Amino acid sequence: MVFVFLMLPVLVVFPISVSSAAYLQFPPPGFSWQWYQRFLDDPSWMDATWRSVQAASVCTVLSMGLGVPLTFLLVRSRRRGIWMLDRLAAAPIIVPTIILSIAIYGVFARLQLIGEWYGVAIAHTVLALPFVVILVGAGLRGFDETQEQAAAGLGASWAVAVWRITLPQLRPSLVSAAFLAFISSFDELVVAMFLSGASMTLPKKMFDNIMMEIDPTIAAVSVMQILLVGACLGLTALFGRGVLATTMSR
Repeated sequence: MVFVFLMLPVLVVFPISVSSAAYLQFPPPGFSWQWYQRFLDDPSWMDATWRSVQAASVCTVLSMGLGVPLTFLLVRSRRRGIWMLDRLAAAPIIVPTIILSIAIYGVFARLQLIGEWYGVAIAHTVLALPFVVILVGAGLRGFDETQEQAAAGLGASWAVAVWRITLPQLRPSLVSAAFLAFISSFDELVVAMFLSGASMTLPKKMFDNIMMEIDPTIAAVSVMQILLVGACLGLTALFGRGVLATTMSR
C-alpha cells in the first residue's frame, strides 16, 4: 500500500507529459508529443541535461576510482582506528545535505569552482562515495580471500591477484555501485543549487522552471528522468543480484 501511494504521482505525471493543453491540466484534454519536442528543441534544457550527464559520469569515475581502493583499505586493514575512517567515509549519508552544501560552497568559492560543471561533479563525488564503499565493501567481505593466497602461491603479485581474481568476482558490487553513484549525482539538487550558478544542471533547471514558469514541459522532463533512473535501477538489480540484500543485512 505504501508503494502504491508513493507511485500515485507517476500516474499523474505521465498523462500530463503528453497533454495537448498549454498548462498543467489533469486529466489532459487531448494527446500530443509537443512538450517532448519542446524539450528537445530548447537549447537551455539540452545544455542542462548534457551538463548533468557530464557531471554524473565524472562523479561515477571519481567515486569508483577513490571508493574501491578505500574499501580494500577499510575491509582488509587490521590497524587500530580504521573504524574511524570507516565512519568518516559514511558521513555524507549522515550529515544533512544542506550542511555539506554550505561547507563545500565555502571551499569551492575560494578555489573559483562555482559555476563550473566539474566543480559540481567533484562535490557530487563526496555524496556518492559512501554508496561505493558500502556496496563494494559488502561484496568484498563475502569474498573468499584464500583465492588471492592461492594465486600468490602460484607466483602472482597481489595487484595481479586482485585484478585477475578478486575484481571479476566483485563485478555485481562494482556495477551496482557505479549505477548508484551515477543516479545520486544525476538527481542531486541541493548541492547544484549552491555550486552550479548560471551553468545549471537538469534538476536545478527543473526547479527554476517550476518557480518561474509552469508548463507541461516539466512533466515531460520528469518522465524522461524517471525512465532513466528506472533503467539504471533495473540494471543495478540485474547485475547486482544479492548485493543489495547483503548490504542491508549488514
